[in-house]
Amino acid sequence: MFVLVVALYFLLACGVAGLLLFPAAREIVYLALVKRRQQIGAQVQNWRDRRSETTRSLSQNLQASRLSSWQFIKRHQWILLAGMAVVLVPPLTAWMLSGKTMLGSYDDSGQVVNQQIAALLEGEQLVPPPPLPPEVFTTQEVAQVRPMLDTASRNWQALDADFTQRLLMTFKIMKEKHGYDMVIIEGYRSPERQNALAQMGGSVTNAKAFQSYHQYGLAADSAFMRSGKLVITEKDPWAMRGYQLYGEVAESVGLTWGGRWKMMDLGHVEFRKPGVMKR
Repeated sequence: MFVLVVALYFLLACGVAGLLLFPAAREIVYLALVKRRQQIGAQVQNWRDRRSETTRSLSQNLQASRLSSWQFIKRHQWILLAGMAVVLVPPLTAWMLSGKTMLGSYDDSGQVVNQQIAALLEGEQLVPPPPLPPEVFTTQEVAQVRPMLDTASRNWQALDADFTQRLLMTFKIMKEKHGYDMVIIEGYRSPERQNALAQMGGSVTNAKAFQSYHQYGLAADSAFMRSGKLVITEKDPWAMRGYQLYGEVAESVGLTWGGRWKMMDLGHVEFRKPGVMKR
């Protein structure tokens, strides 16, 4: 299909160029049109009486036209070849440089943003970090920002295996590329806990039991560690910058970031597997 389009475009370009550059060509076309018009008029008027004669005349005219066209091509072959190059070289060059077909087929080779993510997609298995002391999550500063965090589950084994690898890869990139140490502050969440958090109001969550990916082990809330302390507050410029980077990295490995929601949840990411939950 692409070759046919290019050929038609080339013939059209050559025809237009010939008419513009060569007065003789315009005269030939004009005379051919006039002659053809006369022939059609004659055919209409004398169709029954001169049917055979008109057929022979038309055949002779077609042969003469083909011969004239061939002679024209032979006389101007170098000009036509130059026109072909002008027409074909730009699109072919763009096609070769882009590495994509002109038909717009999708190429996902650019979706892997770095070698770490490529390793993830190829099956590299990362190991969850050891659990932090419980007192890290029970300080007064943490309790003011995140109520009931002391009873939250941070068990990596309760999470979906695919989600776990993507989240661990996100943590790894955040540490190695951006210098942020990240920890999970809540992973799997039971239906009872989900309802209890929903009763605390929209500032905590609007999702009830089984309306959150936490119940399926496909969501987690995370925060930063700095100087041995958990940093959750969004008022800290350092933490806010970290959340923005966290969202970018998480999305690059196929996770959904809560920072893009109407009610933003900057530390939340989830892995939306098809068919798990209907919304």
